[in-house]
Amino acid sequence: MEISFHGATGTVTGSKYRVQQGSASVLVDCGLFQGYKQLRLRNRAAPSFDVRALDAVLLTHAHLDHSGYLPLLVKQGFSGPVYCTEATLELCRILLPDSGRLQEEDALHANRHQWSRHQPALPLYTEADAMQALDQLRACPQSQEFEAAPGLKARFDPAGHILGAAMLRLSSAHCRLLFSGDLGRQEDPIMAPPAPPPGADYLVVESTYGNRRHEATDPLLELGKLIRRTAKRGGVVVIPSFAVGRTQSLLWCIHQLKQQGLIPARIPVYLNSPMAIDVTGLYRRHPGEHRLDPEQCQAMCHAAKFINTVEESKALNQRKGPMIIIAGSGMATGGRVVHHLKAFAPDPRNCIVLAGFQAGGTRGAALIAGADSIKIHGEYVAVRAEIAQLSNLSAHADYVEILDWLRRMPRAPRQTFITHGEPVAADALRQRIEEQLHWNCSVPEFRERVALDKAR
Repeated sequence: MEISFHGATGTVTGSKYRVQQGSASVLVDCGLFQGYKQLRLRNRAAPSFDVRALDAVLLTHAHLDHSGYLPLLVKQGFSGPVYCTEATLELCRILLPDSGRLQEEDALHANRHQWSRHQPALPLYTEADAMQALDQLRACPQSQEFEAAPGLKARFDPAGHILGAAMLRLSSAHCRLLFSGDLGRQEDPIMAPPAPPPGADYLVVESTYGNRRHEATDPLLELGKLIRRTAKRGGVVVIPSFAVGRTQSLLWCIHQLKQQGLIPARIPVYLNSPMAIDVTGLYRRHPGEHRLDPEQCQAMCHAAKFINTVEESKALNQRKGPMIIIAGSGMATGGRVVHHLKAFAPDPRNCIVLAGFQAGGTRGAALIAGADSIKIHGEYVAVRAEIAQLSNLSAHADYVEILDWLRRMPRAPRQTFITHGEPVAADALRQRIEEQLHWNCSVPEFRERVALDKAR
């Protein structure tokens, strides 16, 4: 067996791992690179492996940094099945067409206003490309082994994090390779915790929070303070949020804050993300994957007024506070939230709340770093609004939670590969695993290839 790393090395984006066993060849995850320009340019580079030779793709979950390159892979000639859990398939049906549509809109906007260096600016792929890719998705039950390619069996087990998220074990006659995927938290307010890891000879583990612990503060109380403070000065709370997972946690928090009288009951709340609206409805269809009962799920779904049309979205920018706007995307890289940032970031009465990890090179990371302006649609927009971060709303396990999960493995793997983290975070987790668990660890380089020996 051989593994090669084509993404999520030195970054938290672009997850892609090619696994070869004999004549079989599969790709684990198929994500977009996001953040710094030099990373985003990799999305447009020629693939470093033969796309047509892949037998299958296996997705650990639906977030675009794990699934968003799939339409381009199909466009380049991949024609095999894409295996994933049922909830991941349903989420991809929402996320991938939306990704294509946003890229088309961004290209159109760039060409109309001539702020791109490319003439004409072209999308990576279109909504139609994404719809075509969806035809190749195949849902697989969790915790049941199936044949992913000749001589290579696969099994998904729950990883928490978001609906459908899974760890993935690939097994041949001589070797077992486990991918953690993105690990959720033991005490997530909505999602069920990750399952214990199955036995494996080799392990690929994420390290998004490899150098950090989540704050001990209650995110509900912290969010309540921010909303009350902003409402008191008549401002607008703008929350860039991932459509899958983070948005639902925020809606549940806002419902609880109003129910407990911790924020004004009449403060209007708007969810300005058609994709997030569709995703929120899926929680009713997958009750076994989260902690909410039907009544709580109903309350979460009614915590905000849903904004569907472009006209309604534009009208929000003309409204005065106090109000709360939740809109995609979570790192403010695109979508409707950038229009709200353009409208509300220059006003010191307002507050921009970043709810979770912000990858380097994104607008979210720039805001947290204290940027006095951010570039939107080719123009610099002044940032005078209050900037706040709620890191403990993250759906990622921190390093203590990752180590606790690793300790539940039946025995130590022969080698642990640490990926999906910024360089400092990945190396910090490597050191902790080596010092506390005494396992062999390495942090792979981009496009590194490693031959995996037969199991003991």
